[in-house]
Amino acid sequence: MNERPLSTALRPSACPGLLRIVPALDGGICRIKLNGGSISSVQAEAVADAAERFASGVIEATNRANLQVRGIGGEQAALIDNLLAAGLGPQTAAGDDVRNLMLSPSAGIDQQMLFDTRPLAGQILATLQSHEAFHDLSAKFAVQLDAGEALAMLEHPHDLWLSAFERNGECRLAFGLAGCPTDLPAGSVALVDGHALIVAVLELFLELARPEQTRMRHLLTEYPVEDFLARLAERVPMQAVADWRRESGSDALHIGAHFQADADLVYVGALPPLGRLDPVMLRGAARLAHELGDASLRFTPWQSLLLPNVRNENTAEVIERMEQLGFLCQPGQPLSRLIACTGSNGCAKGLADTKGDARQLATLLPQSLNVHVSGCLRSCAAAHTAPVTLLAVAPGHYDLYFRDAALPGFGVLHAHNLTIEAVATLLDARSRSPLDA
Repeated sequence: MNERPLSTALRPSACPGLLRIVPALDGGICRIKLNGGSISSVQAEAVADAAERFASGVIEATNRANLQVRGIGGEQAALIDNLLAAGLGPQTAAGDDVRNLMLSPSAGIDQQMLFDTRPLAGQILATLQSHEAFHDLSAKFAVQLDAGEALAMLEHPHDLWLSAFERNGECRLAFGLAGCPTDLPAGSVALVDGHALIVAVLELFLELARPEQTRMRHLLTEYPVEDFLARLAERVPMQAVADWRRESGSDALHIGAHFQADADLVYVGALPPLGRLDPVMLRGAARLAHELGDASLRFTPWQSLLLPNVRNENTAEVIERMEQLGFLCQPGQPLSRLIACTGSNGCAKGLADTKGDARQLATLLPQSLNVHVSGCLRSCAAAHTAPVTLLAVAPGHYDLYFRDAALPGFGVLHAHNLTIEAVATLLDARSRSPLDA
């Protein structure tokens, strides 16, 4: 698949893709969408090689479990061709943008899963790419499929989410529109109807939405959700869902060693600091996966990666070697709880060196806190609202927000125009206050 046409989609996008290199201050950006976040060790080495040969060597793990190569110069075609040759492209050129299906990083191996989502995910991804009408979806239109895994990102909003549950011995899929799996579901379908539901939702959205309504939430501000569901029920057998809601998962299971469904095996989660790798790190992780895992890596929405199917007796060696490569494998490390966008070093909209400031903050915080450092209002590094957000207002200066479920956006503005040192002092004092215990 070597065709690289210009986008003619009904809802064109400025988002990077594998076939669409988007310019930034530090060079072009190429986004490599991974099926379920998974990539073979051979493919990971191909990404490392391409980043080294045709770009600046900066590789980023994204909050949608994909990869980005930054700093691409004049050899864009060579980079794309090398990634296509490694099997990292879409089935059709027009299908690249719509491959937005998020799974649990532990799909198929999680101790709590109700079923293995990967076969259904493969069917969904094939339909998204081959059904020409779906190419008119926005590159941001996203679907989540969840089988009840313990390791699942449940805070990222999706245009359509599906979550498995059991009722009277039957596995069914609860679903919701324009929200998260922890929301109240809109209804449920039998597991065998999961694919048909997704097709019906997407087709109905495209029939009803105007071109400028790129997301499900845009449509539902004008079109009553009850009417949408009524029309959906004409296409797919649906049932109401009573007395069920998806339980929240753990935010620590993406890092460190954790048992799989097969008790003889573990997966090891490792975090590249602030989501950024270099070719040596990625190549080293790929080779380690080949030697002591199943020759694959899985990227996560926490901007980390997993080495699955590691035998118990090899756990300590895998962790030690990943840490030698520069990955964080302990959840208590302050830097493992911080996320930051590219910032002013690579983005024209960034008002501060967010990654440098986040590293400084990590050295000052007395305990691990989940903090999001954002260079502007676009919040590219976080698809969800973090407990604490620092919004840049000038180099080295930030507004401080605390999450509030009753408020949109970052939450409550607590303080304005703080230095990183002042932020650390304030967060330290807040964490020690009995009112916040």
